[in-house]
Amino acid sequence: MVATALRTRTRDPRIILNAVQGRVPHLVTEVGVEDLWEREVRLLLRDSVAVRSLAERILGQGIAYLITAMENPGVDMGVGYNVDIGVHQLILDTPLYFALCEEYNGGRYKHHAPLIERRRDGTVMRTAELLRENGFNVDEELWSVDASDCSPCDNKVPDSH
Repeated sequence: MVATALRTRTRDPRIILNAVQGRVPHLVTEVGVEDLWEREVRLLLRDSVAVRSLAERILGQGIAYLITAMENPGVDMGVGYNVDIGVHQLILDTPLYFALCEEYNGGRYKHHAPLIERRRDGTVMRTAELLRENGFNVDEELWSVDASDCSPCDNKVPDSH
């Protein structure tokens, strides 16, 4: 009898983000935060999210989405409004975003080319399932609240998400 052991792999967005810190060449370190995770959470709190626990959830799902998009080029994906806040936070911090692209997208810049019209075709929940298949925990509440309102990127732009 042959026994097959199943390994469960759960990827931690906080660990992933902090692991690229050495690859961020222009990181401003004298801002009173201990790591990249804390930096991005505080930026979310400063600009768009009022509650720390929600900022952490949004950031974690934004990281999971970007890494999954980078590791699965050409796969149709999209997020709803809430997770998109975390995605945009990461993209706006360009030195950090470039480091993520270097690490997870083969050194190539992953374009962000959003469409104007939102899609209402189930893309959000299919994307959540892709994240799960890629080893991330999915925050069901954040994904399902926007399940029918996807903000996808234009597939005509090479290597975009």
